Amino acid sequence: MRYAYAVTSALLLGGSAVVLATGQPLGAQVAQNDQSAMMAAAPRPGAPMSFADLTEQLQPAVVNISTRQRVRVANNPFAGTPFGGLFGAPEGGGGGGGGGGTREAQSLGSGFIISADGYVVTNNHVIAAEGNASVESITVTMPDGTEYPARLIGRDPQSDLAVLKISGTKPFPFVRFGDSTKARVGDWILAIGNPFGLGGTVTSGIISAVYRNTGQGGAYDRYLQTDAAINRGNSGGPMFDLNGNVIGINNAIISPTGGSVGIGFAIPAEVAAPIVEKLRSGTAIERGYLGVGITPLTDDLAASLGLPKKRGEFIQRVEPGEPAEKAGLKAGDVVVSVDGKEVTPDQTLSFIVANTAPGKRIPVVVVRNGERMTLTATVGKRPSEEELNAQAFNPEAAEDFSDQDEQVSEQATRQALAMAVTELTPQIARQIGVPPELKGVVVAAVDPSGDAATKGIRRGDVILSINNRPVATGADVDRVIAEARAANREAVLLRVQRRTGQPQFLPVRLRTK
Repeated sequence: MRYAYAVTSALLLGGSAVVLATGQPLGAQVAQNDQSAMMAAAPRPGAPMSFADLTEQLQPAVVNISTRQRVRVANNPFAGTPFGGLFGAPEGGGGGGGGGGTREAQSLGSGFIISADGYVVTNNHVIAAEGNASVESITVTMPDGTEYPARLIGRDPQSDLAVLKISGTKPFPFVRFGDSTKARVGDWILAIGNPFGLGGTVTSGIISAVYRNTGQGGAYDRYLQTDAAINRGNSGGPMFDLNGNVIGINNAIISPTGGSVGIGFAIPAEVAAPIVEKLRSGTAIERGYLGVGITPLTDDLAASLGLPKKRGEFIQRVEPGEPAEKAGLKAGDVVVSVDGKEVTPDQTLSFIVANTAPGKRIPVVVVRNGERMTLTATVGKRPSEEELNAQAFNPEAAEDFSDQDEQVSEQATRQALAMAVTELTPQIARQIGVPPELKGVVVAAVDPSGDAATKGIRRGDVILSINNRPVATGADVDRVIAEARAANREAVLLRVQRRTGQPQFLPVRLRTK
């Protein structure tokens, strides 16, 4: 569940499911929210006397989703610190200060069935492992208590959506997506899910806002807001309109306490449905990308530029070689319109571009030094979240990297040198102030009790070579360490480059196994 303290939003570990329950052959199935079936169940316009008939029709398609996870537990001097996951022994190690083991954990959420053959929609965070955990199994539980093992068909962390598949001897009850673009502030809605693992629970409310931006940023920070009670465990469940259509997927709340305070958020059906279909069919999801770092146009920023507030977004940086630079955008520009769509808090630059097909040429209207101009950009393909995170490397920040993050550092590096490294990309090179063509690995974290820290190595340093062998990945570092150990060496010679000064050689003692 995502919580929002102050002005941030929170994910809910939960969701609801939609079912279709009939005994007819698979090809003859109709959705639980088929219009012919809904006419008798749907209440008359206005404040309904009861939601009972509508609930009875829809609830069979809402399911409980649980995962069984295996969590790595460290048993080392750094347990409970940022280095607890860096310097423990591998899983199953011996006792004392360097061993480790595992424990079992569970998560609960909601989902809904979208087809008679058992495709289930939920939130990605409902079925995703966190930290040092790995998911061993996913179980879907029907309202009558019947359990089915679920297979993960596809997931999309950026939109926080996932599709599962269950199989049974009979067709499953299911529901279909509706048209969230027709949702209006004040419309009645029903939310069905499994808050706190209690089982099928129905809450009602109205739509409090459409296309609400929570301030988290990103390509999908655009929600339907409701005052219906949404709590931990509701994530992934459906939000229905009074015609029985799924117009949203319950996803997040704003709460100072962790419980419902009447501000819940759902992913609009117009956003979710196309992504779900691609996940279900195995089609790759491609999003647009310009390659800019942006911030909202705050009151003070707008005043300093002499521009209307809450209209446009300010470019803090432009990534070299990316579509924005090729189009002529510059840091300090204010983007006011993209592809004919005005940039506002409810329709952000990230949202517009992410939902534009890569390869499309679009006009970008900017204000530069008080003058309005139109540039033409060819939209690129949005990189993965890992690549985007690498662009934001901060050499001053203290980072925590887990044992299972092999992109950050190999096992031998963490244990032998008492530090973690990651590949030096051109983006990270710019962040730490070294030439982008430099080859090496960048230090991501250092154990303060290790010899590397004693020799002055710190986060953001670049290791060019070890024992005069060039290194460009964590695996390269591991190979050199293995060679040194095979030769019974007690130390290795690192050539280290910082943002200022010349490279220097530093001997670092290897930790004993």
